[in-house]
Amino acid sequence: MNEEMIISIGWEAIKTTMYLAGPMLIAAMSIGILVSVLQAITQINEATLTFIPKIIAVVVVLVIMAPWMLEIIQNYAIDLIGNAGEWVKQ
Repeated sequence: MNEEMIISIGWEAIKTTMYLAGPMLIAAMSIGILVSVLQAITQINEATLTFIPKIIAVVVVLVIMAPWMLEIIQNYAIDLIGNAGEWVKQ
C-alpha cells in the first residue's frame, strides 16, 4: 500500500462523509438563518427558539434522504471491502 492509495481512500471517506452530512447540515443552516431573521424582525431574543425547528428539519431530511444515504454507504463499503485484497497485495 503506497501513499497514493492511502490518499485515495482518505479522499473517498471525506467525500462520502460530505455526501451523507451535507443535506442535513444545509437544512439545519437554512432553518437557523430563517429563524434568526424572524427573531431579528420580531425582536424576540430567545436563544433556544432555533433548536426545535432545526431538529425537525434534520429529522425530515434524514427520513426523506435515508434510502439515498444508505445506497451511498453501501457503495462505499462494497468498494472499500472489495478492493482491500488488491491494496494488501501491493
